[in-house]
Amino acid sequence: MEYIKATDIDCEQIYKIVQDTVTAVYPKYYPKEVVDFFCALHSRENIAKDITNGKVGVLVDNHCIVGTGSHDGNHITRVYVLPEFQGKGYGSFIMQCLESEIAKSDSTVLLDASLPASCLYEHRGYLTKNHEKYLVENGVVLVYEVMEKKLR
Repeated sequence: MEYIKATDIDCEQIYKIVQDTVTAVYPKYYPKEVVDFFCALHSRENIAKDITNGKVGVLVDNHCIVGTGSHDGNHITRVYVLPEFQGKGYGSFIMQCLESEIAKSDSTVLLDASLPASCLYEHRGYLTKNHEKYLVENGVVLVYEVMEKKLR
């Protein structure tokens, strides 16, 4: 298992990982409008831009990309593991790699936690700073946690 910087060649596979995970997992927690919001937020264009800016990594296991993670400064974003690989420590491994990278320049990590991921983050020592709401289409509200962790 290896976490490496993503390249332009990885964009389509990262897009598929994110979209497959959002459409498989998020409907258990969120209404359709919120699922659609996340799918649009993590568009090919946004992923490609983040790859170009050096913000995206991929987790490779047995020559397959099974997950992805990104960060912008000390803010972790877009951590996804294919549904069939969840529960096997891949998400925790991605988080450890991102935290180690951020620790080189910052002592605090921030992230916006979706409902399905908040337990993983709590187990990793993240604390909720704020409960946030974001209005999506049709008056539906996305609720999420802004979480923070102090690095050693």
